[in-house]
Parts: sequence; structure tokens; C-alpha cells
Amino acid sequence: MNRQWNDLTISDELHEECGVFGAYDLEGGDIANWVYYGLFALQHRGQESCGIAVSEHRDIRYYKDMGLVNEVFTAENLNRLHGDIAIGHVRYSTAGSSVRANAQPLVTKYIKGTLAIAHNGNLVNAVDLREKLERSGAIFQTTIDSEVIAYLVARERVGSRSVEEAVGKAMQHIRGAYSLLVMSPRKLTCARDPYGFKPLCIGKKDSVYVVASETCALDAVGAEFIRDVLPGEIVTITADGLQSNTQYCNKKPARCIFEYIYFARPDSVIDGAVVFDARIAAGKILAQTHPVEADLVVGVPESGNVAAMGFSLASGIPYGQAFVKNNYIGRTFIKPGQSLREQSVRIKLNVLKSVVEGKRIVMIDDSIVRGTTSARIVQMLKNAGAKEVHVRISSPPFKFPCYFGTDIPSGDQLIANHHSVDGICELLGADSLGYLDVNRLGEMVGGLDYCDACFTGNYPVDPPKRDIRGDFES
Repeated sequence: MNRQWNDLTISDELHEECGVFGAYDLEGGDIANWVYYGLFALQHRGQESCGIAVSEHRDIRYYKDMGLVNEVFTAENLNRLHGDIAIGHVRYSTAGSSVRANAQPLVTKYIKGTLAIAHNGNLVNAVDLREKLERSGAIFQTTIDSEVIAYLVARERVGSRSVEEAVGKAMQHIRGAYSLLVMSPRKLTCARDPYGFKPLCIGKKDSVYVVASETCALDAVGAEFIRDVLPGEIVTITADGLQSNTQYCNKKPARCIFEYIYFARPDSVIDGAVVFDARIAAGKILAQTHPVEADLVVGVPESGNVAAMGFSLASGIPYGQAFVKNNYIGRTFIKPGQSLREQSVRIKLNVLKSVVEGKRIVMIDDSIVRGTTSARIVQMLKNAGAKEVHVRISSPPFKFPCYFGTDIPSGDQLIANHHSVDGICELLGADSLGYLDVNRLGEMVGGLDYCDACFTGNYPVDPPKRDIRGDFES
């Protein structure tokens, strides 16, 4: 059952998707530590669960659990993961419930051996595929669409000459978003969906090839960026190096624009576009299209900070820090009861009163979903003595749900579907409100093709007839 957008029990924040990281040491050294550090760099993409699988002497072993990377992995359990090929995953659930069984990588034993799979994204036809497979006798152990991919790859491998050929055959059945790592005992195969919704890149350091969701993870292990995996491309890493199959690169790319607005770390580069520069550009566009007389520009940490710098650069209004963020809230953070819910934002953020008191503030944030959190932050600034608060959002208004791996909810929960911009401004208690113009999104990414369906409803892939986001058991 859908809940209303103004229900304060629902989170008003977007969550990251998932992150994948793989490594292959051509000289046979243990590689699990590389994946561990790579996952640390991708922790922003998922904080619910994580895991690492390794291949040693044709035996695949793994460890995964609920929690952050530093909560799940100790020196003791990491030291048990020996092998020269490894893949890892950090997860935030957008399809399938948040339980240990749904943590990745998924390890599948089948007639030809063992496969481990890590997946970022959502399939729009996962429910239909799952039901079809179940009618043919398939038994599933999880409630995530990634297991559908694992089953298809294993099934296709039985009649294929190689794992990469099986991955290609599986890609002909699945629709939607996926950046995929498939580890067999002696190969690391990676694939990106033909639209390139989710990022995936390749790097190398000495004898080690690495594959990651973002370039910041390559930097974390000292690997040199080689290139991005092309939308639709299958790349196989073996002892002989890299092999590429581009036969499925036949669609117009539709990269998730929210990678550049919010999800990716600002020090990452995705398909040639620097995320930091994209956010600076968004702030500059906001300053041009929604100017205002003010004394200080501030960003809502962390995602609003860079766009705030861009607004400051274009407007000449000084940039400053108005918020202190509590960086020690992990998955164990308990949301307050109803009587204390208004204080929940204060646990994460606090306002520097001496910075904002008596000033006209421009507050930059990446998005407004339901509006409850934004309203509380505006009120916090005014309670701290801000004379005016002008809200600027570095994305257009959300109008439509996302089916490709971002937890943008159904339309009835989105504030922009119930109120005009002026109406939202009034609900926030702000003195003015301005969104990024949807027609100027392309300026952020230098002309790259992108998906803006959450703003426009123009889905590059037909959305599912049934909403797949959530638990298959519900």
C-alpha cells in the first residue's frame, strides 16, 4: 500500500543505489584486501550490507553480512578470503527486502561449477522472469532481482562455450539497469546494460586489473584508470588480459543523471564527465536562472556543497559552511518516536548560529522528495537567526518514480505532484524556491546522453506493469 507523501514516518531522503568492485591479480597474489578498500571508497552507494567473494584454486568462498564495510569485515574474516580473483558489493535495497539473505555477492552452485555475481541496478522485467522461471522449476533463495540474473547466467552457461557467452545470452532476456560482475573460478566478466544506466569502469595497477562502479574506488587502491565499460559491452578478464564483446552496444545511452547530481562521489569521473564539475555547473545555472540578493550561500551536506560553490562563483555571493554534520550515524541509528521525530534532522545536522544569524541565506540542496526534511532544515536556519532563507535545488522537481535502481517513490508520494513551486515554497517556510531547469540538465554533463525519466516521465525502457521496487514477497 502506498503511503502519503506527508507521512513523517517515511524517510524524505534519497538513498544510494549499490556499488560493485572486482579485482584480478594476473600474478596470482591474494586480492581480497584490494576489494575491501575499494568497497570503502564506494560505501556512499550502499550502507545496508556488503560482501566479498574470492576464487582460490577453482573454489569460490565468500563472506557477507548486514552493515557497513568496517562493521562486517574484521582482520580475521578478511584473512580467510584467499584468492587471486575477487568481487565485492555494497548494497542499499531498491528491490528486495533488507535482510542478510539478500546481501551480495550471490554465489550459485550449478552443474558446471560455481559462479559469484554482484549487481548494481534494477530489472524492469524481473517479476515476469522470476515467475516464468519458477513455473519451469527454478527455486529462489532471495527476494532480489539479482538472483534472476544469476539463474539465467548459470542456465545459459550449461549450453555455452564460456561464461562470457552465457552472460551475453542472459542479457538478451533481461531489461533494465545493470552493472554486473560475474566471477567464475578463472575469469572475471563484467557487463553494463545497453543503455548504460549505471556506471562501470576499468583500471590497472601493476599486475592487477580492477573494475568498479566509480573511479574514486580505483584511486583508493592506486589503480590507473583505463576506460569506462561501454553501455552494452561485455569485458572478460583472464590470465591473458582483457577481451571485449561490443555486439550488444546498440542502444542510445541513457545514463542516470542523478549519478552526477547526487549519487556519485564528487571526485569520480563517469563516462568522461567530472562529477565535481557537473555539480559546479548546476549551481551556476541556478544562480543564472534564479538570482536573489543574499549574504551567504550554503550547501546542505554533503550533496549540496559543490552546487553551492557553483552558485557562489556565478552570483558573487560568498560561500560558507552553515551546518555541522554528524558523520557517525551508521545503520544502527534508531529513528525517534513520534514525539521526538521533529528532532531527527538535528541528530544528523546542526546549524552554526554565529554564521547565519542576521543574514539572508541561499540554501542549496540536491532534491526535494516529500518536503519534510527540507522544511525542518529551513526552520533550523530561521531558528538560528537567519533573516531570510532562499532554497535552490540542483535538480528539477521529481514527478515520476524510478525503476532503474534509485528509490524515488511513486508519484503520489512526491510533493511536486501535489503542489506548485509557490505552494512548495510556502510549505517549506522558505522566502523563495527555485529548481534547476530540466532543459538545462545536459549542460552539467557536456552533452552526454542521459535518463531524466524521474523528472519528465520519458522512460528509455518501458516501465513494468507491476511495481518491482520492494519485496517480491509483499
